[in-house]
Amino acid sequence: MSGVTMLGKVTVLRPKDRLRQNAEPVAAIYRDLGTAQAEQVVTRALGELALTMSSLATQVRARDLHDLGRQLRRLQRMSEQLGMISLGQVAGDLRLCLDQGDSTAFSAVWARLLRVAERSLVVDKDLLETS
Repeated sequence: MSGVTMLGKVTVLRPKDRLRQNAEPVAAIYRDLGTAQAEQVVTRALGELALTMSSLATQVRARDLHDLGRQLRRLQRMSEQLGMISLGQVAGDLRLCLDQGDSTAFSAVWARLLRVAERSLVVDKDLLETS
């Protein structure tokens, strides 16, 4: 966590999560499929991941938790397949909070998932050019 600012009696925290990523799964896709086809596969997978995050956000805002565990498992699996270690780990942590019925922890980990997802979904051109 970094960046603490005091505003009167209010402390503003600006958490900064360190992202862990593994380029090997994406590199393997490029080796196996070639550049053109791999770009399509990776782009489609990132799009599906972004749509899953959007769907999760909609569900959480609506407090519709009935299918959330399955969606978090899907997000975790997709993240791991793309080498997004941090994103997959936080999705698993959120699923654990959901399973345990800990609403306070859920809120905190949900905020972390949003931060990690936002940073993870920024396209890293160096990663995409691995071949």
